Amino acid sequence: MPGTNLTREEAQRRARLLSVDSYEIELDLSGAQEGGTFRSVTSVRFDAAEAGDSFIDLVAPTVHQVVLNGYELDPAEVFADSRIALSGLQQGRNELRVVADCAYTNTGEGLHRFVDPVDQQAYLYTQFEVPDARRVFASFEQPDLKATFQFTVTAPEGWTVISSSPTPEPKDNVWRFEPTPRISTYITALIVGPYHSVHSSWEGEGRSVPLGIYCRPSLAEFLDSDAIFEVTRQGFDWFQEKFDYAYPFAKYDQLFVPEFNAGAMENAGAVTIRDQYVFRSKVTDAAYETRAETILHELAHMWFGDLVTMEWWNDLWLNESFATFTSIACQASAPGSRWPHAWTTFANSMKTWAYRQDQLPSTHPIMAEIRDLDDVMVNFDGITYAKGASVLKQLVAYVGEEEFFKGVQAYFKRHAYQNTRLSDLLGALEETSGRDLKTWSKAWLETAGINILRPEIETDASGTITSFAVRQEAPALPPGAKGEPLLRPHRIAIGLYDIDATGKLVRGERIEVDVDGELTPVAALTGLKRPAVILLNDDDLSYAKVRLDPDSLAVVTEHLGDFEASLPRALCWASAWDMTRDGELATRDYLSLVLSGIAKESDIGVVQSLQRQAKLALDLYAAPDWRPTGLARWTEATVDHLRAAAPGSDHQLAWARAFAGTARTDEQLDLLAGLLAGTETIEGLAVDTELRWAFLERLAATGRSDAASIDAELERDRTSAGERHAATARAARPTPEAKAEAWASVVESDKLPNAVQESVIGGFVQTDQRELLASYAEKYFAAVKGVWDSRSHEMAQQIAIGLYPTVQISQATLDATDAWLASAEPSAALRRLVTECRAGVERALRAQAADAAAAAG
Repeated sequence: MPGTNLTREEAQRRARLLSVDSYEIELDLSGAQEGGTFRSVTSVRFDAAEAGDSFIDLVAPTVHQVVLNGYELDPAEVFADSRIALSGLQQGRNELRVVADCAYTNTGEGLHRFVDPVDQQAYLYTQFEVPDARRVFASFEQPDLKATFQFTVTAPEGWTVISSSPTPEPKDNVWRFEPTPRISTYITALIVGPYHSVHSSWEGEGRSVPLGIYCRPSLAEFLDSDAIFEVTRQGFDWFQEKFDYAYPFAKYDQLFVPEFNAGAMENAGAVTIRDQYVFRSKVTDAAYETRAETILHELAHMWFGDLVTMEWWNDLWLNESFATFTSIACQASAPGSRWPHAWTTFANSMKTWAYRQDQLPSTHPIMAEIRDLDDVMVNFDGITYAKGASVLKQLVAYVGEEEFFKGVQAYFKRHAYQNTRLSDLLGALEETSGRDLKTWSKAWLETAGINILRPEIETDASGTITSFAVRQEAPALPPGAKGEPLLRPHRIAIGLYDIDATGKLVRGERIEVDVDGELTPVAALTGLKRPAVILLNDDDLSYAKVRLDPDSLAVVTEHLGDFEASLPRALCWASAWDMTRDGELATRDYLSLVLSGIAKESDIGVVQSLQRQAKLALDLYAAPDWRPTGLARWTEATVDHLRAAAPGSDHQLAWARAFAGTARTDEQLDLLAGLLAGTETIEGLAVDTELRWAFLERLAATGRSDAASIDAELERDRTSAGERHAATARAARPTPEAKAEAWASVVESDKLPNAVQESVIGGFVQTDQRELLASYAEKYFAAVKGVWDSRSHEMAQQIAIGLYPTVQISQATLDATDAWLASAEPSAALRRLVTECRAGVERALRAQAADAAAAAG
């Protein structure tokens, strides 16, 4: 990706020189059905603080004309390395006009073009974060050069054009939008095509905000717009009350678009969302909860990120951490929410993502050091999202919820349509809370790493607590990570649980304490009778790895599923998973814990997390000689739970999918094949389109389904989703020919669209095909740098992560990685990704050794 980077120093110099007023952008998309390129005309007005030189960004095959202040410049002289040099800027007002041919993409970056196999129509959408508005129009591509944007779009007859401003009536297939408010380039948007739409409104505070939901016509029958509007309105009600600032745009559209690389994108007033969230088949309530969180996350961004935007990408957390925290808080407390247990889901899924990320060599402070665009494009990670949200949850406990949101309200009013830094937000929060947050910020936002909290308990002969303290540890940062380990201040709750007459673990006492330093005595517990379980960080107020004392651990091991409330169960499950990853709990013991407690777990999101984690532990963390035994136990359990689950329930569907991911014996594969063919049935289990593909993909991976079977299934489901599933199934087949074909289509060719490439990679890597895949480790290291240097970021990142030899868990893989890192001279971003993958293999080796040692002991 040469020539497309931008350093922070360059951005700062440009921001000191320029202030941007407005863009007028004309795009001729009349040839979108055929693809290729499109005409882009950009007129931008900006002021220069003094006479000087600068540049504007553009990624385009051809530049036809550059006119600066009425003087025509030679494109061959001024356009190079995705920049147009602007020499001789005059102090005060400048005007620039750029005429170029820009290219449609199939990578999910810039202006993505997709042809639906159902109706053969093209569908377009933009994705500009981080630096891809420049693929569609000439722009000063950095967040602090805000401006107004006016789009004029020519589109094929019968199509719809949606942007951040309200959709106008077209005239001769030309759509001329009103200018936007002042926003950053990366949150502008265009969605173009014969999309299906449903419309409604949000009414509140004397205002009506138009709401729209869009998808392809081929998905319209599955679009549950009423449910989506319900969540959206709950978000509007809750955010407007908490933020005390009116929704800042003229309308709010949500567009479910194909082949989207992320979950969604917060384009101002025109949010794009991956259309897998339009569910074609039955899904569990956990999927609806995840979709609702995504909807609320993007809506929160209309304030955090769009109204007020970080000055530079080191403060990306000001966008993402706040959107994550407020979306979960809204789900948990908004009147009428279906998911009041949202913090349980957060603790068991997103927070485990943060813990994993914070223990990698690439760990970084929440407020990260971002040197250039390459840095930020690999920084949309578990620290920026989940750790940041966890720390905000603790901050709310520390300063008080009312004071916290008063500070947020002042922040919005003070900085609307402007750019901010960390100090701007902390200043507002200090004013409303009366607390000095500089020390807190240094400890939590500006340093990396994770703490461990352990209870230290002494009791007398009668079982009365005579001494209680919380010990805090600061483990060394991973090798290569920057910074030093640090003990931090934690606001935590301590829960005391006993088993009641019904056999449930019920909380009897709860106290909140401030933990600081290495050892914090808790006098309030002295003199109390020791309960069955003492749970640190109850209610999940802080961000820390938590361990149980031996007596509590023994009770939890027997009764984990008996907690009356879902959140303490989730916290204990998360602790057990973390101990397994750290090699403190053998994989075989973790499996026993899961098998003993999962039947009692009512929260379907937790059940599905446990299913994923159990399979991952067996695949990567189990001692190799015991792995077949563990997998056999797990697979038998999935069949038993599938048959025992209530007919038609979410649990039944979750166990069907878990079984499909692990079936291995002839009898089990016969059951899968029978369910697929309809010769076998399980009461209440609807083997619908998505479940059919899940069964077929496993049958293909085990050699029980061939290319003809895959083609036949694709005939039943001739959709884009069907094409992706078929690509996965073909790549999953356990033959050298299938692997060679898959590898060639991804690595040796660059023709696959982003979603299909991802599907091929997903099928290619099968954990029970280690021997078949072994030779591809060497091929990976021979190819990955060339791929990185020649492909777009999204496509290269898929390959760099997805094809790394993760399943080849050996010292040889570590040695090969080290040799490549020493000799290949990769970019900083590629080095980070490969180093993270290496850390996964290293962790797996440690966990395997711990599992083997448990057997020997």
